[in-house]
Amino acid sequence: MNVGSEAARRRTIAIISHPDAGKTTLTEKFLLYAGAIQEAGAVHARGDRRGATSDWMELERQRGISISSAVLQFPYGDKVINLLDTPGHRDFSEDTYRVLAAVDAVIMVLDTAKGIESQTLKLFQVCRSRNLPVITFFNKYDRPGRDPLELLDEVEEQIGLRPTPATWPVGIPGDFRGVIDRRSGEYIRFTRTARGASLAPEELVDREVATREEGSAWQVALDGCGLLEAIGADVDMPSFLAGKSTPVFVGSALTNFGVRMLLDAVADYAPSPQPRDDVDGAPRPLEAPFSAFVFKVQANMDPNHRDRLAFARVCSGEFVRSMDVTNARTAKPVGTKYATTAFGSERETIETAYPGDIIGLINAAGLQIGDSLFAGPRVEFPGVPRFEPEVFATARPVDTGKFKQFRKGLAQLDEEGVVQVLRDPDMGDADPILAAVGQLQFEVFAHRLESEFNAPSRIESAGYQAIRLTDEASVERLRRIGGIRILKRGDGALVALFENRYRLQRLMSDEPELTLIPILGGVIQDN
Repeated sequence: MNVGSEAARRRTIAIISHPDAGKTTLTEKFLLYAGAIQEAGAVHARGDRRGATSDWMELERQRGISISSAVLQFPYGDKVINLLDTPGHRDFSEDTYRVLAAVDAVIMVLDTAKGIESQTLKLFQVCRSRNLPVITFFNKYDRPGRDPLELLDEVEEQIGLRPTPATWPVGIPGDFRGVIDRRSGEYIRFTRTARGASLAPEELVDREVATREEGSAWQVALDGCGLLEAIGADVDMPSFLAGKSTPVFVGSALTNFGVRMLLDAVADYAPSPQPRDDVDGAPRPLEAPFSAFVFKVQANMDPNHRDRLAFARVCSGEFVRSMDVTNARTAKPVGTKYATTAFGSERETIETAYPGDIIGLINAAGLQIGDSLFAGPRVEFPGVPRFEPEVFATARPVDTGKFKQFRKGLAQLDEEGVVQVLRDPDMGDADPILAAVGQLQFEVFAHRLESEFNAPSRIESAGYQAIRLTDEASVERLRRIGGIRILKRGDGALVALFENRYRLQRLMSDEPELTLIPILGGVIQDN
């Protein structure tokens, strides 16, 4: 099989949004339009919700939010879509951040009524800073909301992406009739289906008929298109691929309005995999021998097996099941006999994979987030970025007789990045500190300790305000200062925890020779 031609068929994308913008619903509707599922279960309010395909964790079903990123692969026309659904809540933004390292483009979903919200602005800005191509979807246009022109201004001002609408709505938010495809000039009118369970019928309507039947809504839409044309806000592929402009689509994932057009844009606009730079900045050719990097580790997705799955993005070459693969960090072989493709929590054994594909390696011993895998000559890719923890807690098993289970869960959830587990080198797991971006991570940590490891635990807030990476040369001095605790992260890195943020600032000013490095933007270190 020709690696280059197979890579050209791949589209590897993530969907990001703020909570309740409809991201998981959109994911499910993509599967519907691709024929991967036969009927979509409407995603309603939290109390009356059928489980979306991508939400596999019990706590996700209880809370009605995505907690863990999910990987879904499906064919669409002659393309193969690798779709990564991500958590929307700010507290799980680090999981989303890791996923962004594994994709080639992003769909940014905005609630028409809310626009860009501060809690997820950081993630949108990450896409912009990495020059990831972004396709924007103004969702929930079937409900009352803001003027789309206001939303265009917000995207440009807050994210720095120039919006270029590909479709434009006919009708105001809450009275959505259809869209004008600005690329062809056609008017596509939508017909609502019961609970959005099936494809929304689309009707091409002649402009004269639209003038007669849509009345003032049609004229307002034409005026909007005229304004966009006057300012040159047309889809521009070079600037889109460079991460400078964003094609905009309007619709409603719940009712399926505009979903097909958005999915077509993913197939037509999103770039295929390109050579990825190694740690030395040299691009790895797609046709080079197999290479990949691990961006996610997840255990217990299947409660019947209680196994551990490492997700790896293929960067080059052809992957063949049972092939000999080496972990660049440890120089040890990695088992690939049980390689799978993932469809949410469902799995299917795969024989081959190509650049852009996501492979799941079951119980591959020793794999960590950020590891590089290769066959043939050694190659290593840059590590996966981390977010700086903002909240800290202590963790202890409620039943000391369950310490063995507690310890096992601690190690597993640390490897997955559910939280960062910080240990005193002299005490091991006896008195760990948990570090996280948000409080909900601790809730997930406690839930999984109890449900998956039978180790109910007491999680209590710890009195620390800041964290910095440090080194052995600085440790002796830091330990002589009160209000600072030196711990070791799971990857072997030394960190200093500060009870008082002011003390950290004073120390950095008075003793600049000490190593005190912010974690944000850093990468997961090698042991």
